[in-house]
Order: sequence, then structure tokens, then C-alpha cells
Amino acid sequence: MGSTEDLDYPQIIVQYSNGFLISKVMFTACELGVFDLLLESGKPLSSDAIAAHLGASTIGTKRLLDACVGLKLLAVEMAQEEALYRNTEISNVYLTKSSPKSQYHIMMYYSNTVYLCWQYLADAVREGRNQYERAFGVSSKDPFGAMYRSDEEMLKFMAGQNSVWSICGRDVLVAFDLSPFTQIYDLGGGGGALAQECVSLYPNSTVTIYDLPKVVRVAREQFVSPEERQIAFHEGDFFNDSIPEAELYILSKILHDWDDDKCVQLLTKVYKACKPGGGVLLVESLLNEDKSGPVETQLYSLNMLVQTEGKERTAAEYSKLLQAAGFGVIQVKRTGKLYDAVLGRK
Repeated sequence: MGSTEDLDYPQIIVQYSNGFLISKVMFTACELGVFDLLLESGKPLSSDAIAAHLGASTIGTKRLLDACVGLKLLAVEMAQEEALYRNTEISNVYLTKSSPKSQYHIMMYYSNTVYLCWQYLADAVREGRNQYERAFGVSSKDPFGAMYRSDEEMLKFMAGQNSVWSICGRDVLVAFDLSPFTQIYDLGGGGGALAQECVSLYPNSTVTIYDLPKVVRVAREQFVSPEERQIAFHEGDFFNDSIPEAELYILSKILHDWDDDKCVQLLTKVYKACKPGGGVLLVESLLNEDKSGPVETQLYSLNMLVQTEGKERTAAEYSKLLQAAGFGVIQVKRTGKLYDAVLGRK
């Protein structure tokens, strides 16, 4: 067994400790509009010019820009002894609001909501429950009542989820051939990005987004055009209201919000409503069977502790939930990206 001198502890500890600082640099640059400004300018700008456009201090802006250069979110070049900053390709694609693959909204949700809950991670670990009461002064008994505590917060959450599916949606929807399913219900489909990706990939399908009435209202107003003829809406609470008959049900990032009993309760309702030969597609971030990783999924599981009543699970654990609800043939596909797919058939 090697001695502690063989391990580069200081570097590891510093790296992990700086994780908070790194993410806040990215969040702050997004919030201030640094990447949007540089995209719109079409040319590199000095720190003074950027500060003036943003209405920010020159000293603070310069330090933020230099940190972004260090993180490879910006590039810098010298012209007549003046530093000029421009976006990297990563920032243009993922951090500007106008990009089809923009992650701006999920960044803002993490910065302004998730981080406030994570301040109480130690309390969540001690108590085994979410921390909305401490973070926002709202009841923790209804996680989505807390998440949707205002129209602004709900819109932020829905836009954030849409941005995730803009880069992950296609991967999970092509994990299996879904073309035989023409009548699809997206339970908890929110802002509709996954439904839009689904009808794009499977033009013979129709997708009905089943969500709470206030979520449906915002989705209609903000995210899904009336011209999307293949997308419909159903208002309701799928835990307490009936679930209409369909060939396929999509549950994307739904089961990880709830404990096993509530998951089986929902899946049983889905099984009873499902047409013979139909199925359910679970879209979740899967843990390794020994729960040794991936680290992103382990962190998501802690986030479920801090924000919901659920957890991330292994493929075997999701299969067990599906079997308990009555689903038979179960297939698992790891996409190699953030989210994986599990298909259960009736």
C-alpha cells in the first residue's frame, strides 16, 4: 500500500474546492450577458468596452473575463498592447441565449434556485428531506408546489428543462426504434422540447403533453406554437387524475423525483391505461449497478435529496419498478450522454 506522499492530495482538494467558484464564474458571465454581447458584436472587445456595454465596473469585468479565459470560455488576443476578448466555440454554442443548443436557462436555474437549496446539503443529509423550507420559506411537503411557487420560477424551470432536451433529447429518443408507436403521451412534458424532438424524429406520431394546468398554460403561451399540429395537451395531475389510453408513455426525469412506492403507483396507472403491445419509455440518468458512478449521476442523486422526494437509480432498480407495475420485456440503453433510456413493454 502506497504512502500518502504518493497521492497528489493538495491538487485534488484544491480542484474540488474550486468547483463552486468555477461554476459561479460561468453563471455570472451568463447572467451579465458577456457571451451574448460578444456574439452580437461580431468582433473581439476590450474589457473597458465590455464593462461599458454591461454597465459593470471595469475592475470586476476584467477579472471575470480573465477567469473565463482561464476556463476556456473566452479567448484573448493582444492588439496594440490591449487585450481583446472573444467567445470560444463552446460559449457561442451553449452559453449564448440565441443558440438552438443554449444552456443559458438551465444555468440560471442552477445559479438562482438549485444553489440556494444546496447551501443546506448538510441539513438534507441529516434529515433525509428536501430543503425548500429553509431556502425559500415554502413547504417542503409538495416539491413541485415549491418548484412552481411563482410563474417566474416555473417559467425558469421549464426553460431550463427545454435547454437540456435541446442537446440530450435526440439521444434518448433514438435509443430504441419508437416508430411503431404513433399515439404517445409525454407525462410531465413541461415546455415540450422533448415532444417536439419526438415528432421531428417520428413524423407519423402524435404526442400529447400531460401536465398541470398552469404548466400547460405556460407551454402553450411560451414554448409550443399552435402550428405544431402533432402536439396536443392534456391538463391534469397524473397521480390523482385518470391517464388516457395510448400506445407509448414517456416519463422523462419523472421517476427520479419520487420514492419507490410512488413510482410503482404511477407506473401501475400507466400500465393499466397502456394499449396491449404498447410500452413506457423511462428517460433517466442511470447509476452503475454498484453505484460507483457516473459522478454526474451521483451528484444528481444528491440534488434529488435536496430538491425532491426521490433519487437516481440503477437500471436494475428501474427494471424492478417496471416489473412491479406489470411491465414485461424490459430493455436498457445507455446513450453515453447525460441521460439513458429504459423501455418496458406491456
